[in-house]
Amino acid sequence: MDTVMLLYLLVPAAYLLGSISSAIIVCRLMGLPDPRTQGSNNPGATNVLRIGGKKAAAITLLGDALKGLIPMLVAHALHASPLILAMTAMGAFLGHLYPLFFGFKGGKGVATALGAQFGLYWPIGLSVALIWLFVAKGMKISSLAALVATALAPLIVWGFWPAPELVIMQIIMSAWLFWRHRSNISNLLNGREGKIR
Repeated sequence: MDTVMLLYLLVPAAYLLGSISSAIIVCRLMGLPDPRTQGSNNPGATNVLRIGGKKAAAITLLGDALKGLIPMLVAHALHASPLILAMTAMGAFLGHLYPLFFGFKGGKGVATALGAQFGLYWPIGLSVALIWLFVAKGMKISSLAALVATALAPLIVWGFWPAPELVIMQIIMSAWLFWRHRSNISNLLNGREGKIR
């Protein structure tokens, strides 16, 4: 398929899929409070875990990851170039951060970014996930695990698939994730960040 046609189809479709907030939908269906008004006020899996428990959080996490994974699998099926793959990943990621359907107020993007990394090339996603799990198990702090995995993600992409477009995409995505976690970073520095129970 023509590159320009892929650009016009895949990237907006990825953004629209990313705009579906798993946390808000799961909480509504399970009769839980709106995650934007409870806990950390973040519509993401970690906050859903606080207010709704493991089952709701697991469904939310899966939904958010699929938003990144599915567009990337479609892009691969259409033999998209690294540039289109990079832009598709960013489309899904930005859809989660700034969802069209929920007033452009979304989550922090960790699960959707991870889904996109798995969709790009599964060893990339697996490497990032293992780093997250290792840090989370050792330190018991979800945000710290996410930040460490995010910081190393550009190096992981470069190691497995050193296309400049993909590396740049991951650097931008990682920088955005750090920006979205600025309150967590402040809490970490002050020793106030909550731990995984």
